Amino acid sequence: MPSLSELPGEIKQNRFCKALQRVGFEINKVGGNGSHFKAIWPRNQKSVTIPFYLPKQTLKYVLKELEEISEVDWNQIKKEL
Repeated sequence: MPSLSELPGEIKQNRFCKALQRVGFEINKVGGNGSHFKAIWPRNQKSVTIPFYLPKQTLKYVLKELEEISEVDWNQIKKEL
């Protein structure tokens, strides 16, 4: 898990979701609430909600959830950004 200083200032939701798709997540733009998207890990069908704004603190929380439901970590996602 990266520290806050290792994370970028803010990532746009669309860019982050495209990186998640490249590492194997399915993105459901209708399944979220309002401007939120849902990232689904196909192997176990568990999902994480991706908010529209992704500042450092929110990104760290989302990355922690993504790592819990899949074996994908920040380094793999960062390569695809």
